[in-house]
Amino acid sequence: MIYNMKTKIKVAIVGASGLVGRTVLKVLEEKNLNNISYTLFSSKKSANTRIKFQNQDYILCELTEKSFDSHFDYCIFCAGGETSKKFAPIAASKGSIVIDNSSYFRMNPDVPLVVPEVNPEAMLKNNGIIANPNCSTIQAVVALKPLDDKYSIKRIVYSTYQAVSGSGRFGIEDLRNKASGNDLKKFPHSIYNNCIPHIDVFMDDGYTKEEHKMIDETRKILNKPNLPITATAVRVPVENCHRRIY
Repeated sequence: MIYNMKTKIKVAIVGASGLVGRTVLKVLEEKNLNNISYTLFSSKKSANTRIKFQNQDYILCELTEKSFDSHFDYCIFCAGGETSKKFAPIAASKGSIVIDNSSYFRMNPDVPLVVPEVNPEAMLKNNGIIANPNCSTIQAVVALKPLDDKYSIKRIVYSTYQAVSGSGRFGIEDLRNKASGNDLKKFPHSIYNNCIPHIDVFMDDGYTKEEHKMIDETRKILNKPNLPITATAVRVPVENCHRRIY
């Protein structure tokens, strides 16, 4: 896609009021990209409230099926799987390139799963939607790809220790409030001074969904569908920052 530098690129941020959305806005402010106009979308609950971005007050627009009728060049989705499932195809059908942060499209064979430092060529084979991998997977494959290129990796053993920010606002509140029992908003047990080897739901084979994400996404990104991988994902009482051991 080629743009005239005098023409503003139109970008939509879906889920701008959430934890992920606000982090995306912070990164965009740091990048200070020129020649871009932004529209910020949120749920009906948060719509019409103001949010500070790039030293301006933006009014959050309610996300509806008609939100993309005016056409956006790019739409960054930060609002969770169900929102992406419903609205990402609508945005793509209007000619937008969707960059989706949820897990919904990651393992769809028709949707590229891209880490720019690892497989940027994959993004060119999109049908309007590009998936963004799990946060731990992204950091892992950046280190693993050059090793695989040189030595051809035979097996991966993952252990991840993930901060509560990965579980959203309620996870952070559980930690800050030292919550336990009926006061818990996110976790099945108190996370304060505790580690919980349980991120997302357990699957029939004993792995959690989070662990499966790392296994399946790594195989897809490295284009090694049969690569032996095992993973253990642990939630730890830290507000931000994930660690991995291979």
